[in-house]
Amino acid sequence: MKAIGLILVVFLGGLLIYCSLDFPLWGDPHSPASSHVSPYYIENTIADTSVPNIVTSVLADYRGYDTMFETIVIFTAGIACIFLLRTSKLIEPETRLYRHIPTGITLRIKKGGKFPEKMSDFERIDTAWIPYDLIVKTTCRLIIPFIQIFALYVIAHGHHSPGGGFQGGVILGASMILFAIAYDLRSAIRRMGERLTAFLCVLGVVIYALTGALCMLYEKNYLDYGALSNILGVDPVSARSHGILIVEIGVGIAVMAVMVVLYYNLASAGRQDEGL
Repeated sequence: MKAIGLILVVFLGGLLIYCSLDFPLWGDPHSPASSHVSPYYIENTIADTSVPNIVTSVLADYRGYDTMFETIVIFTAGIACIFLLRTSKLIEPETRLYRHIPTGITLRIKKGGKFPEKMSDFERIDTAWIPYDLIVKTTCRLIIPFIQIFALYVIAHGHHSPGGGFQGGVILGASMILFAIAYDLRSAIRRMGERLTAFLCVLGVVIYALTGALCMLYEKNYLDYGALSNILGVDPVSARSHGILIVEIGVGIAVMAVMVVLYYNLASAGRQDEGL
């Protein structure tokens, strides 16, 4: 079986290398992309979309289909991670550890044992629990809101500067991961649980897809945002700019949720219980 796999990899690799010989030379100014496609984008981006950042207009407008399916690929990766790593049945340990919050004393309770009367004074901890570092915890609590605000800025300002849904979504997801690392995985899951992250994964893709479908209802092509001018109350060119922002928001939501899902399952081996 390994020999067959090796033969297939070598064959497909050789086929890809052979096909790459037909590609134009790197930086060739006479290649089809440089002589036909790129000049149009450079010359007509402002007139067509009212977006100064050409990269954003290409990704979310001219090449909107490709970006939508890139978002679907990210969504599929998150769902595949859940199916492959998520454990459907949590194996309970023989003993559980609880920390008495007022005193910091650790209490070990065997499986099926008797719990203290005032469990509100205790919090469950992990086997390799380490006391929280006050400096790290306080610093993260202070900077995480600013990280999230910056992520929203990156999504909203992608029309005019480097940024957009993918970049902003990564920053937004990183803020939740930072919270989980600074506190613990359970605290992060209490604030953004598994069902919510799965819903947000779907919501981001649905926002993108339904925006294109809405354009078709107004007898325009799929993802032709100019059709939204009647709804948004602006001219068709400005409507394309606003349509780009709408789909960028969808991309940001999907990317953020998938990043959080990946961390939850990778950090806890699919248990979403202890984590790092």
